Amino acid sequence: MTHHPHVHMIVPGGGISLDGKRWVACRKNFFLPVRVLSRLFRRLFLEKLIAAHQANRLKFFGDHAALADVQAFSTYLAPRRRAEWVVYAKRPFGGPQAVLAYLSRYTHRVAISNSRLIALGDNGVAFRWKDYRADGRERQKIMTLATG
Repeated sequence: MTHHPHVHMIVPGGGISLDGKRWVACRKNFFLPVRVLSRLFRRLFLEKLIAAHQANRLKFFGDHAALADVQAFSTYLAPRRRAEWVVYAKRPFGGPQAVLAYLSRYTHRVAISNSRLIALGDNGVAFRWKDYRADGRERQKIMTLATG
C-alpha cells in the first residue's frame, strides 16, 4: 500500500485503414517489443510530467512541497529516468469482454474495503494488508498511514 503508481490501458492490436473502411490487424504475435514500449512510455510520461510542472499544473504538499522548485523537481526525477519501468503486455485470455470486466473491477471499486480498516485516530488510519513475500501467519500485516 505504499506509493505505487501504475497505469492500465487497452491498446488495440491494429487500426483503421487509411480509407477508413476496414480494420487492419497487426502481425500475429507482434505488437511492440516490451523493452521498446517500456522506454517509450517512460520518456513520454516524464516529458508530460515535466511540461505539467513547467506550466505550474502540479501541486505539492507536506514533505513534497520542495518539489515545486524546478531544480528540486529535476533532481527528484533524475533516478526515474535511469530506472527500468515495468511494462507488461499480453493478449487478453478471455477476449475483449474479459478485459473490460477486469478493468471495470479496477476502476469501479473503493480504494480499500471497510473490512480491512482497523482503526482511525490521531496517529492515522490503520488497516490490514497482505505481504505476499511472507508465508503463513506472517503474511497478514497491519500498516498505519498518517492522515496528513
